[in-house]
Amino acid sequence: MAVIVIPKPAPSEYNPYYEKYVSKIAEGDVLALLQAQNEATVRLLNKVPESHAAFCYAPEKWSIKEVVGHLCDTERIMSYRALRIGRGDATPLPGFEQDDYVQAAQFDSRTLADLVNEFQLIRQATLALFRAFDETALLRTGTANNSPASTRALAYIIAGHEKHHVQVLRERYKVAG
Repeated sequence: MAVIVIPKPAPSEYNPYYEKYVSKIAEGDVLALLQAQNEATVRLLNKVPESHAAFCYAPEKWSIKEVVGHLCDTERIMSYRALRIGRGDATPLPGFEQDDYVQAAQFDSRTLADLVNEFQLIRQATLALFRAFDETALLRTGTANNSPASTRALAYIIAGHEKHHVQVLRERYKVAG
C-alpha cells in the first residue's frame, strides 16, 4: 500500500472549536507525527510515579490519570467518527461531554501503567485505521456534533488534542521528560 500524506484540512472541514488543535499541527505527514507522539507521550508518562498519578494541579481539575483517560476516550471517539465518515456513512454523529465521561470512567481507580498501555493500543488502532484510508475516504465529510467534519480533519484534531494535553501535563502538572 502506498504511503499517503494527509494534507491539512481547510477550516470548513471541522468545527471552529477544533482550530485550537488543528493549528498546533504543521502541514506534513500527520501519521508519522501520530506515531512519534505515541512513543514520546508513552516515554513521558512512564516517568510519572504512580504515587503522583492522581495529582491535580488545582481544585476541580483532572488528575494526571484522568487526563490520560480523557486522551483515550477522545481518540476513540474521533477515530470512530473518522471510520464512519471515511466509509461514507452520512448519519449525523452526536457530540459528547468530556467532563461526564471522565467522571463516569473513574480513571483514578486504575493504575497509570494500565491507562498508558490502553493509550498505546488505541493509538496503534488509530494509525491502522488512517493508514487504510485512500485519498477519497480522507476527503469525505460528514456531520459530527452538528458541524462538518472530514476524515482528514479528524487525524489533525487527534494529533493536536494530544499535543495540547501533553503541553498541559508539562506546564501545569510539572511532568518532565
